[in-house]
Amino acid sequence: MTVHNIGEHLALPLLAGEESTGREVTSVYCCDLLSLVMGRAPADSAWVTVMGNVNAIAVAALADVSCIVLAEGVQPDAAALEKARENHIALLTSHRPVYPTAKAIEELLV
Repeated sequence: MTVHNIGEHLALPLLAGEESTGREVTSVYCCDLLSLVMGRAPADSAWVTVMGNVNAIAVAALADVSCIVLAEGVQPDAAALEKARENHIALLTSHRPVYPTAKAIEELLV
């Protein structure tokens, strides 16, 4: 399942990273503590969070996640959006809370 497929199936608007939507997603990771994400998020995962700042984009690049899905309708700040574009990080948004968003992605991966 690719980032594009997930976004399309779940109606998750893409905010940045169009060129990265072909990446495969192999798992889902949920966490808002950036230091944990850096060390524990699996590569190629969809990271579901409410952290919409520039530090989250840097952590996503370090962890090599396939995409960030901002839950709860969170919108990234301007610096984060620009950094996601610069680093080709696929950034999507969901109006649902973290758990239902992650669960819906996981169901697509099974």
